[in-house]
Amino acid sequence: MSLSEQQAAALSPDSLVVAAGRPPRTRDEPVNPPLVLSSTYFGTGPLGDGDRGYGRYSNPTWDPFEEALGQLEGAELPGLLYASGLAAVSSALSLVPAQGVLVMPSHSYAGSVTMATELAAKGFLELRTVDIADTDAVVAAIAPAGGRAASMLWLESPTNPMLGVADMRALTAAAHEAGAIVVTDNTFSTPLVQQPLSLGSDVVLHSVTKYLSGHSDVVLGALVTSDAGLRAALLHHRTIHGGIAGPFEAWLALRGLRTLALRIERSQASAQVLAERLHGHPRIAGIRFPGLASDPGHVRAKEQMKGFGSILCIEVAPVVGRDGGISGAEAADRMIRALHLWLPATSLGGVESLIERRRRHTAEPESVPDNLVRMSVGIENVEDLWADLEQALGTLDG
Repeated sequence: MSLSEQQAAALSPDSLVVAAGRPPRTRDEPVNPPLVLSSTYFGTGPLGDGDRGYGRYSNPTWDPFEEALGQLEGAELPGLLYASGLAAVSSALSLVPAQGVLVMPSHSYAGSVTMATELAAKGFLELRTVDIADTDAVVAAIAPAGGRAASMLWLESPTNPMLGVADMRALTAAAHEAGAIVVTDNTFSTPLVQQPLSLGSDVVLHSVTKYLSGHSDVVLGALVTSDAGLRAALLHHRTIHGGIAGPFEAWLALRGLRTLALRIERSQASAQVLAERLHGHPRIAGIRFPGLASDPGHVRAKEQMKGFGSILCIEVAPVVGRDGGISGAEAADRMIRALHLWLPATSLGGVESLIERRRRHTAEPESVPDNLVRMSVGIENVEDLWADLEQALGTLDG
């Protein structure tokens, strides 16, 4: 490891994100980890602990990223890199025992919900979905009176796309009291904004595709835990099911990680400005952003996050006209088509600002308003972003 646990703990996250995962300081050797393209490794005799053996078991290019992410999340062990966020979701869900109970937010990443729903339909587990912001309802789902206790609590906070904020400490405590494992998807917040392990979670999940790599050019996922037994089980699942990362993607992700602090600082600040300007706009029927004092999750977010993230959601108001007008969903689509700087595309967390109406995806539940637009704020000049939004909303005036 390039940094000891003590050295890593002494650094601020802004420095750690640059320093973690560096090679040893050997004269005339590179300061950045090299890209290793090999499917196998020299060796004779039985494999022992630490032997690489084969490319599906390990790759030297994974190690620096896994080390850096583990340290950033405050874990005692390196993370585990996966081929995609959903590969990491699959590995995490493998921790639910046969016919176990999974409690999951009703509004969360559609891929996670879809996978859990399919597992439930096949009888592998029982799925209970809840409003994660309703602490009493979640606790009741974890340990219902006269019913089976949960085996796993799945958290997202803030949720995708409704930006609901969970009481992380209360819910992880309730889950552990019931004997459940807690997995938290920390993709929206990143370890620079929120550290779920310190709030009681057992496993932290990331779509590395998003903020961690930050340039919309790789597809990767990751899991982090301080529990050696859980890590061994997750590693076994990754190895046997083959959800491994490509070395070039891992190398790109580490390079992207180096600028995470700067990107988060810029995008969070811009998101706050945009949210405040959009709040009360005549063409906006509602807004969700934990950084607004009026947001239902503001107080909780302020207590357990270092900032409020760079995702905000708006509900575009319907347009009433002499010809009968158009619905909020139609107005949202019209606004998005009128944008020039914002990019109409799915995904989030890149340097570019992305925008989309979420109900265009059939996997989104009907409880997500059809006029809800998710906005991932990038690192462009905030005044340029605002001017583009303002002119696009202006096209709805007639």
